[in-house]
Amino acid sequence: MTASTAATSKSSGAASSSPASNGAPLLELRDVEASYGPFRSLFGVSFTVREGSVMALLGSNGSGKTTVVRVCCGLLKPTTGQLLYQGDDITGKRPFRLARIGIVHAPEGRSVFSTLTVEENLQLTFRQVFGRRGAKAALQKAFDQFPRLGERRHQIAGTLSGGEQRMLSLARVLVHEPKLLITDELSLGLAPVIIDEVYRTLATIREHGTSLLIVEQHVHQALTLADDVVVMSKGKVALAGPVGELGDVTESILPAVHGELPSNGGR
Repeated sequence: MTASTAATSKSSGAASSSPASNGAPLLELRDVEASYGPFRSLFGVSFTVREGSVMALLGSNGSGKTTVVRVCCGLLKPTTGQLLYQGDDITGKRPFRLARIGIVHAPEGRSVFSTLTVEENLQLTFRQVFGRRGAKAALQKAFDQFPRLGERRHQIAGTLSGGEQRMLSLARVLVHEPKLLITDELSLGLAPVIIDEVYRTLATIREHGTSLLIVEQHVHQALTLADDVVVMSKGKVALAGPVGELGDVTESILPAVHGELPSNGGR
């Protein structure tokens, strides 16, 4: 993604950003702690996602990023703390209930049926949500949003490029028209040129009014799109704030990603 494209995407998102009627952020984590059995993974994690914005959640392997995602999607219940959505407490709610109110997760990996065509993959999902009659309109909407998929509608999904398979998995989850899309390592295993294509797709999704929580290891790529950033290290928030206020990437964000905590603890 070029700098001009990123700037356009950020400015359009900022213009469309509006808080919930009660003034609350779209999503908020308050002092969240989480464990896998006896092993504690998160320690007092707090941050907010503003409506209409893109939040980049960064960190090295084992930093706690995936655990945060699991909490936000309802896959893991916090041991303490709260998860709030537009000011309402949704702590511990199951994933299907969160999807109904607008929180949708695009998991790591390609998540497609490799032996079916692009159209068949989408039809399976759309018929479950809209029924046979509504699936046709949903299919056309998906092809309008992802023209490349329309061009490949009769192609077997397993023969698509890595970036096209990511697009297909996104089209399947966007059927719910989420207010918040959480993406988990969408760039994993992709060539740089394909990563650029995936991020152009995310910019388009954001322009259609969906807020994004992007979980990434590719720092520079995530920052081309993000308005705000949270860096995780050893299960804690090491650094957080608007991208434009965090200073030079190499002096502030990259050291935090690699576990070098700022002297103020990121507060």
